[in-house]
Amino acid sequence: MPFTLATWNINSVRLRTGLVQRLLGDEAPDVLCLQECKSPVEKIPFDDFAALGYRYQVSRGQKGYNGVAILSRLPLEDAGHIDWCEKGDARHVAARLENGVVIHNCYVPAGGDIPDRALNVKFGHKLDFVAEMRDRFRSDRPGKAILVGDLNIAPREDDVWNHKQLLKIVSHTPVETEGLNDALEAGDWVDVTRKDIPAGQLYSWWSYRSPDWDAADKGRRLDHIWASRDIAGAAHGSRILRAVRGWEQPSDHAPVFASFDL
Repeated sequence: MPFTLATWNINSVRLRTGLVQRLLGDEAPDVLCLQECKSPVEKIPFDDFAALGYRYQVSRGQKGYNGVAILSRLPLEDAGHIDWCEKGDARHVAARLENGVVIHNCYVPAGGDIPDRALNVKFGHKLDFVAEMRDRFRSDRPGKAILVGDLNIAPREDDVWNHKQLLKIVSHTPVETEGLNDALEAGDWVDVTRKDIPAGQLYSWWSYRSPDWDAADKGRRLDHIWASRDIAGAAHGSRILRAVRGWEQPSDHAPVFASFDL
């Protein structure tokens, strides 16, 4: 079964409903995973998306914070969620397609501004979250699975605009990148985006703080698509829709796409 999947940190699904509709209309992914929806489930505008053919959804919501949703044109069923670090945050939801593939939609904590867990509890939470991912994948190695989302870490040197300058900046510190790589290896996941685009600078996020994000191009690849080893060979066609970052009132993230033939 061929299908195209996209992941996008929307930074408020209610504020940017029109952008989601535009992406669905223009690009027509079969499955769209959203993070940072910032809405209780009952207030997510699912009817607006269903009108475009996305009649299936699973989600976990939270007023004003976090929140993850999976919209689909393909039939799917709720496959549960994980309460990472037992915080009660809406940071994960899973859905199972009819072909048995389970899609995990994750939103890893950003971690604040200070890369020191002794001084910044948010950074400690982020490290614990990623360590728990590693341990879970090690004890229960995923199969026939896809993990997507805003993982809030740019792991490679060419995933950031300047490796040396960002070594002490949250999202690219060695403790974070090592932690994410450990989680990737523990689950024998394949980084699909880098499988398809193995070299060169590649970003999915540009800060709102930049007066001209496009010209400055100080980006980071924080949004990821992983596939379990048994289905990674079926993945292809990865791309990041950079132009979406330039839409009116945009999210600071751009959507990441991949196609699968399973």
